[in-house]
Amino acid sequence: MTVTLADVAARAQVSPATVSRVLNGNYPVAASTRERVLKAVDELDYVLNGPASALAAATSDLVGILVNDIADPFFGIMAGAIQSEIGGPWGSPLDRSSSEVLGGGRAGGERLAVVCNTGGSPERELTYLTLLQRQRAAAVVLTGGAVENQPHAAAVSAKLRKLADAGTRVVLCGRPPAPDTQAIALTFDNRGGARQLTEHLIGLGHRRLGYITGPEERTTTRHRLEGHREAMAAAGLEEDPRWTVHGRYDRRSGYEATLELLRRDPALTAVVAANDSVALGACAALRESGLRIPHDVSVAGFDDLPFSIDAVPSLTTVRLPLAEAGARAGRIATGREEPPPGGIATVRGELMVRGSSGVPRP
Repeated sequence: MTVTLADVAARAQVSPATVSRVLNGNYPVAASTRERVLKAVDELDYVLNGPASALAAATSDLVGILVNDIADPFFGIMAGAIQSEIGGPWGSPLDRSSSEVLGGGRAGGERLAVVCNTGGSPERELTYLTLLQRQRAAAVVLTGGAVENQPHAAAVSAKLRKLADAGTRVVLCGRPPAPDTQAIALTFDNRGGARQLTEHLIGLGHRRLGYITGPEERTTTRHRLEGHREAMAAAGLEEDPRWTVHGRYDRRSGYEATLELLRRDPALTAVVAANDSVALGACAALRESGLRIPHDVSVAGFDDLPFSIDAVPSLTTVRLPLAEAGARAGRIATGREEPPPGGIATVRGELMVRGSSGVPRP
């Protein structure tokens, strides 16, 4: 039985006119109402009528780019690189489903890249995917780690399958693969990079290493922490539970977590941070505590964001090729580059040894 606009309105407990306003985006609607309507659309799998749907798919010039925080250079760099590859003419279609999307746009015309800032909210991520599905987006690129929550992961996978079935090309950039979704994944080797970073510090002689992680629910957090612990275990070092503090991926979290680590164990000789922003906060906390870097405590980050080399001292970190990965994701999304074999490619990092790491104090 065909789902109608009235069915969606009944499920969302709003008027059909409100549903129309939400879907067309031509009238202000309260955020809570919009969320309710989009949830009903998703649950009922409501779609446009056949002719309108075909027309929308054939003329879509829209590409959605989902990021956790556009103010974070990690996401800003990738989004900028993706967008730079989207503006020009698109390549030849690589398969029948994509030809209906990529070949049907206005020849030689510009494509519209829309950056969707989720703020790290799983609910907003699903909302944006629903909106992009409604707009018959030609391609969708999801950046950064995924939320480790089984119901949410299942909901995202279902949404990605619907997008792919409708002819939308889905690319994951810096995100783990999503099995059974047809999504192409360029996944960062966070585990390997973190292991290499901790091996560097251990090789310098460090045995008491504090670790500041990101949010517990993120795949990036888990993979980087696992790499760190693998290096500790391989060196025969028993990790003290006091040496790990969970936080956010920002400077303030690094500052507060470092003070907590020093309170728990003042004898720490190194601090490994979840990313470079966290590492900057760690450096500030150490300086304010009267400790020198790296003479008293070494500090290491992850990502090699642009400010890392200009920090004082310059930051030892793992360089992820964010711009390169983003550009490749953009080319794949627009059909100008073949997907990797099997639809999955691992993007490895590079250890950048700089002034913030040194031999531990006697």
